[in-house]
This record gives sequence, C-alpha cells and structure tokens, in this order.
Amino acid sequence: MLQSLHVKNLALIEETEIHFDKGLNILTGETGAGKSLLIGSVNLALGGKFDKDMLRKGTDTALVELVFSCDEKILAKLNEMDLYGSLEEDVIISRKMQVGKNTCKINGETVTIKQIKELAEVLLDVHGQHEHQSLLHKKKHLEILDAFCGEEYKTPAEEVARAYAECSLLRKQIESEERDEQELNRERSLAEFEYQEIADANLKSGEDEALEQQYRLMTNSKKIAEGLTECHLYTGNSQGAGDGLSRALKALKSVSQYDTKLEEMEQQLSEIDSLLSDFNRDVAEYLDDCDFSEEDFKEVEDRLNTINHLKGKYGRTIEEVLAYAEEKEKELQKLLDYDGYMANLKESLKQAEKQLEASCEKLSKIRKKNAIVLTDKLKQSLIHLNFLTVEFEVSIRDAATITEKGKDDVEFMISTNPGESMRPLAQVASGGELSRIMLAIKTVLAGKDAIDTLIFDEIDTGISGKTAWKVAEQLHQVAMAHQVICITHLSQIAAMADNHFLIEKNASDTNTITDIRQIKEEASLEELARLLGSDELTAAAIENAKELKKQALEYKTSQNQ
Repeated sequence: MLQSLHVKNLALIEETEIHFDKGLNILTGETGAGKSLLIGSVNLALGGKFDKDMLRKGTDTALVELVFSCDEKILAKLNEMDLYGSLEEDVIISRKMQVGKNTCKINGETVTIKQIKELAEVLLDVHGQHEHQSLLHKKKHLEILDAFCGEEYKTPAEEVARAYAECSLLRKQIESEERDEQELNRERSLAEFEYQEIADANLKSGEDEALEQQYRLMTNSKKIAEGLTECHLYTGNSQGAGDGLSRALKALKSVSQYDTKLEEMEQQLSEIDSLLSDFNRDVAEYLDDCDFSEEDFKEVEDRLNTINHLKGKYGRTIEEVLAYAEEKEKELQKLLDYDGYMANLKESLKQAEKQLEASCEKLSKIRKKNAIVLTDKLKQSLIHLNFLTVEFEVSIRDAATITEKGKDDVEFMISTNPGESMRPLAQVASGGELSRIMLAIKTVLAGKDAIDTLIFDEIDTGISGKTAWKVAEQLHQVAMAHQVICITHLSQIAAMADNHFLIEKNASDTNTITDIRQIKEEASLEELARLLGSDELTAAAIENAKELKKQALEYKTSQNQ
C-alpha cells in the first residue's frame, strides 16, 4: 500500500506531503489546480521521463519520495533484485532530479531507473488520462487477455517464445548459407587453401617463443662468445680465480688441523672451489653450444618467418592460428557436403516449426479457455457500469503469421445497442465508453492482480449522471480489495471517498503554489457542493452535498454487510 507521497520543487508544488490510507482515496480540485501533477510526481518517482521545465521556477533540484508498506510479495522482489527489505520496515523510493543528473534510491541504496521501474511492477498500477485510448489497438487486447490468464499463461508463453526464437535463428542461418555453384566453389577453394597452408606448417604450441629465444641468441652470438670467453678465463685454473682459490685452499689445509674453526673455514672454501669449478665447466659447455652454422641460423629465421606470416593472417598466437585451422576444416567438410548440410538445416527448421506450432496450440487453448471467462466477467462489469444492453466478446482468430506471442489474433468485439451486431471496439466506442471499459478491465484484472495499489487519473472522462454513480460504485468495489487513488471532477465519485484530498492553487503577486491536503466532513461537503456546480455555498447546495454523501454511504454500507 502507498502510505505517503512527498514532493518538493516540482512545477507549482513548493513542498507537500500526502498520507494515503486503504480504501478509496479521492483527489479533487479546480481545473488547473494541478491534480494531474500528483500522478506526474508518482510517475517521476517510478522512473518517468524528467524534463528541466518540470522544475519549480527559481530552483535547480526537485525531489519525489514514495513510502510503501512492505509485504511478502514486495520483499521477495527486493530479494530477487539483491536490495534490502524487511516486513517490519517500509519501502522508500526517492528520486532527486536536476538538469543532467538523477539520483534514485530504494531503501537508501542508490539504484538505476531500470531497477526502480522493475520494482514498480509489483507496487502499483497507474491508469493515466489517455490510457483508455490504448484499447483502440488490438495489441492491447492480447496483453489484457494474457494478464487475465495469469500464471497458467507464463510457462506456455515462454515455450512459444523459445520455439519462435529457434525457428527465426534457423531461418536466418539457412538464408545466410544459401550459395550458388560459383560462390560455393570459390568458398570451398579458399577454405581448402587456408586450412592446407596452416596444416603444412605443422605448428606446435609454444614453438614461436622457443624459436624467438634461439634467434636472439644467434643474432648476439659473437657478443655472447666474447663475454663468456673472458668469464671462463677469469674463473679458470690458468691464472684465473680458480687457480688462486686452489692455492688458498692448499694453504688453509696445511693449518686446519690446529683448530676446529679453521676446519670449518676449510670446508667452506672447499665448497666455493667446487662451485666455481662447476660454474667454469658450465661456461665452457655453453660456449661449445654457441657454435652454430649459418645454415642453422637460416633455418631458425625461415621458420620464424613462416610462423609470423601465419599469425599475421590467421591469429595473434599459434593457438589462435590452430583454432582458425580447425574452423576451416569444419567449414570445408560442410562445403564438401553442402547439399547434405543444407538438407539437415531444413529438416531442423521443419522440426522446430512443428514444435512452435504445438506450443502455439497449447497457448491458444489456454487463451480461449480464459477468454470465455473474461468475456463473461467483463460483460457483467460493463452492465454494472450502465452498459445496459451491451454484448461483449473476446474474439480469438488465427493470425496471418506466427510471432513470438503465438498465433492468436485477439480483438475485443462490442455492441452497445439492441439489434446491432458486434463490431471491433475501435469502431464503436466513444471516449467516455472507452474510459468505462478500461475501468471494467481494471476491475476484472484486479481480482487476478497481486498489485495492492491502483491509481486512476480522470477515469470519469465523458460521463455524468447515473453512469457516474455506476463508476463510483465500481471504484468502491475495487477499493474493497485494493487501495485506490483516484483523481476526479465528478461529485458522485467524490462522494464515495473513504479519504478525500483537496488540491488547491494559491497565487500571490510573486508566485503560485499548489498544495494538497486531506479534508474532513465539513470541508468535504463544501467541495462536493462545488463539484455539483454551486457558485455559492448556500444551504441548499450543502444539503444536496449531504444527500449525495448519504446515498454513497448507504451503498457502501450495503456492500460491506
């Protein structure tokens, strides 16, 4: 349930906070007072488009904050989105807006507009001023029927979407693989050449790194040989460090028997002598290995050139070149048996289309079964909304083509006059009728919908008199199971309020401010009198308002018994 709305520096609103309650929350006010600004504020908080012109004049930052009570469904959604939530705490959504920058938060955690819109799907349903116009499009009729089908629809719909995606993928693959004989021969020759070029090279993983190391040694061999020769001389036994070390060791041996410390020193020096001898021998062996021919150098250079050529054409590393060769081998096998390959693709498409058809049929049966129930419920709801001679049908036909939504062409058919045949809704309904039909749909779907809060912005477009009473009664019916927030200009609907809010615009020489406040008995009667068309709050006008309120109370009491 929406507990409160806090708005600051938005259009004509300087700062206001409204606390809503369960049941039917009605908002009224003079034309131009800013009633629809309330819905606009809610939409902004839930991710609607923000424009700099929405800022109150003289300010550079606006704020909208919504507070909802938390329940199991909302908590599950918060957990799914990896956001904090608790049944003991409210859910707070805030959006701070300024030119070029938005800061959105859920329970104090910064989030994206997309995340707020995702959470909004389980929080409330907003019916804007012109939403009923969407009923003129058949696409909306399919959406309404699917929403009515509920959970029963979900899995079959996912199966249809998957099957359709698979068919689309196979069709695109077949289209992209179509070749004429000349093109086929050209691609086959190219694939064969590229594969064979790589295969003939007989590449080994890591071979290039070893060859590059060897190449560096060969190109610097003279410099290496000179340095190692000098090193070998100075560490050897012919006037080198080895010779001096041997003499030192001999001298130490001659006295080591006189002291244990001298024995330890002799041992250390003996190990150094052994290490130096091993080192000198390793240098000699390395020098022997540095002896290579021009032929060896040419062989290494040519091999590196071959590898680098292939890497330049087919991949940055030997592994990528080998992977490319593997792809070319597969492509070559496909091209060598092109007819068989295409036959397999077409057979796969045929089987996928069978699966799609079966999935569509399964989904269609669910829709047709629920369409019968929806037709009956909508008809009853329309009769209650003063369509006394209405005939209504949710028509389902096979569409011209299958889409990811299935094969059903859904259209609402209606007749509002006796003896007239049913025709498509878009050809028959007026603006006021569309508004009532949308209310009937919202009422029926509310029984299936777990969303607790419904907002209606001027659902009463184009109606008056007895019909207005019927709409008021219907709103009360919905409000018995859901929190309803409704902006209206009709006294009959306002009289049905469980909670009444007045939207006022106050102007001075310097500025204009819109404010919203809850009104109780006396103020509510005065507002009802104004809605009834009374320019002056006479005793007669107030009595009319009281009679209206009494009539609404009697209806609510009868429904609550």
